[in-house]
Amino acid sequence: MDSPTPLVWLITGTSSGFGSCLVASVLARGDRVIATARSVGSISHLEENPNVRVRQLDVTAGAAAIAAIVDEAVGVWGRLDVVVNNAGMGYPGLLEEGGSGLLRTQFEVNFFGIMDVCAACLPHMRARKSGTIVIVGSRSAWKPEIPGLGVYATSKAAVHALSEALTVEVAPHGVRVLLVEPGAFRTKIAATPFFQQNDIADYDEMRRVGVARFGSLTGTEPGDPAKAMEVVVDVVRGGELG
Repeated sequence: MDSPTPLVWLITGTSSGFGSCLVASVLARGDRVIATARSVGSISHLEENPNVRVRQLDVTAGAAAIAAIVDEAVGVWGRLDVVVNNAGMGYPGLLEEGGSGLLRTQFEVNFFGIMDVCAACLPHMRARKSGTIVIVGSRSAWKPEIPGLGVYATSKAAVHALSEALTVEVAPHGVRVLLVEPGAFRTKIAATPFFQQNDIADYDEMRRVGVARFGSLTGTEPGDPAKAMEVVVDVVRGGELG
């Protein structure tokens, strides 16, 4: 995919973590970015770069609202080459205590949000018979062994299946899918407070361990998000998805 023509990327969740690092990496390659976040104020500084356009996009806003934002954003440079589904949240908590309510909250962001963004971008890519969809999953999808990780991991396992199914469906239309499943990186994904609104006595010790672990995790993760996103850009621009 390497080309003298700059690629146009639409990236969700660019206010911090992987999203912020990805914007920097993409711009360093001479490409263009439509940077989105729930709050425009958190990314307004990006507008100083002529190769960036900033848009407000909450991935839980619903399919119609997201499609309208994407349609307008695509008009900026007339096309969309790469869409990166990076926006996400981690809601730590024990499965029985959180119940289906916490799972639904998690899925709204991590699963349904991704589907709505993909559905909004795909018509533009299919029309050109070209495009790459990047979906940020997690290694937790296949190894959710840490107490408190189950809600997040379940959503990412669904994202994994969605990505593999989508790969097959869009390939005949010239669209590629790249599923990225990172481990522990310094992205602040673990900063959300542990769910403790429905304490069950049998889980007191497990919850205590979970609260302590997640509470001390942020900033200690071994992975460098900037390096990870450099690899993602290399793969997308190099054209090989393995």
